Amino acid sequence: MASHSDVRRTAFGRPPGTCPVHRDAAGIWHVRTFAAARQLLRGDATRQAGFKAELVERLPQKGKTPILFLEGRPHHEQRRLTAPFFTPRAVDTRYRGLMAGLADKVIGRFAAAGRGELSAMGMEMAVGVAAEVVGLTDSRRSGLDQRINAFFAGGLDGSGGRLRRLWGALLAQARLARFYWYDVRPAIAARAQTPREDVISHLIKQGYKDTEILTECITYGAAGMVTTREFITVCAWHLIEDEALRARYVSADEPARHALLEEILRLEPVVGTLFRRTTAAISLDDQVIPADALVAVDLRAVNADPAVSGAAPLAIDPGRCPAHRAGAPVMSFGDGHHRCPGSFLAIQETDIFLTRLLSLPGLRLERRPDVGWNDLVTGYELRNAWLACTVRADQQADRFGIIE
Repeated sequence: MASHSDVRRTAFGRPPGTCPVHRDAAGIWHVRTFAAARQLLRGDATRQAGFKAELVERLPQKGKTPILFLEGRPHHEQRRLTAPFFTPRAVDTRYRGLMAGLADKVIGRFAAAGRGELSAMGMEMAVGVAAEVVGLTDSRRSGLDQRINAFFAGGLDGSGGRLRRLWGALLAQARLARFYWYDVRPAIAARAQTPREDVISHLIKQGYKDTEILTECITYGAAGMVTTREFITVCAWHLIEDEALRARYVSADEPARHALLEEILRLEPVVGTLFRRTTAAISLDDQVIPADALVAVDLRAVNADPAVSGAAPLAIDPGRCPAHRAGAPVMSFGDGHHRCPGSFLAIQETDIFLTRLLSLPGLRLERRPDVGWNDLVTGYELRNAWLACTVRADQQADRFGIIE
């Protein structure tokens, strides 16, 4: 049942902004309503901007533009070619068994130990799924999740003094080289010999060079691994602490569970801001944004816009945003040409993980997560969320098919 209280965990106490479109003292334009955001993101007068564009510019390659930053016809063509990896049918038929097996493995270990850190479990799940889709399955050494996590943990934001920036750049290059050597290069070599149904095989077929494939793997690493880890963690946090919400979730069928997860994501978008650079003047809500202006779309405010979310937009109420109006997650997966193609993948793997986690008797949250902020990905980070369960290890090992 909807309530008028603010149940968000990751908003740092800030209410959504109410000014629809305005320019701040630094010259950045801010968009905070659904209608204005949709007009901007679905139009043709912007290009990608913000942390991701700056990140790619720092990578040591001068070849094909990554799909995330393509515009116009080349972007549409690449999206068409990669779409088969992310359709609901492909996700359900190709990856459901993989997701179930990974969830059983991760949660089975937690059940046997009786205690575990939630975000680490979510990262292992997210990396396992995304690695299969992308093709990062032939690593020379274990620890892909740790290498991905280290790469996005810092060192690429370009902040601080000259020495700090230099150290950050060197650290980023070392992490990049390690990721390439241990994970990307062996994956390329394996698929050059035997192509598979994954993104790396597709890129090889398209004539991408190794450094260009590396850049795409970094992009998919951010989109498919790091963000999904946060989504799993924030959903588990809500469902474990709210007994009524948990009961509603575990008793629902799959479509209803997905709707509830999408509603949590609407309330707690993992990426808080989308950045665009205008390529021509745009008129939004009686404001004219000039060409070459940086525009920040505040997804927290957009997702809480009463025009699409209705009454009490800061409460959890699945079904409030039907598809014909906005869709359940509103703009948590973006909108327009660059909308995240892996939305169904993220929802399904989170659901498969959580249905198993929440089935554990005695499950409890021992320690609420620390809520931090990552400027590089303009999103929250949830860490040190410790879970415990009181079920006997031998019962859980048998239940999840784990044989010691």
